[in-house]
Amino acid sequence: MPRPSGFRYEQHGDASVTITHHGRPAGTLRGGRAERFLAEVESGDAQLVMARWTGAYKHGNERTARAHPRNRAAGGC
Repeated sequence: MPRPSGFRYEQHGDASVTITHHGRPAGTLRGGRAERFLAEVESGDAQLVMARWTGAYKHGNERTARAHPRNRAAGGC
């Protein structure tokens, strides 16, 4: 599975953090959540942390699940 990329974050003066993905807003964190996010992003893989906090990541099983017989269309796609 490819590593997440394209995430950036920006701290604001009002104790909030805006996370973007390829220039588009992906989430805004405020207060305690912003503090926890900043602590985690400093101590780990920043791209992976931002992907996880925004929910913009894949689990790795999407392609396998799509090919499963119960997920195919009834008409034989």
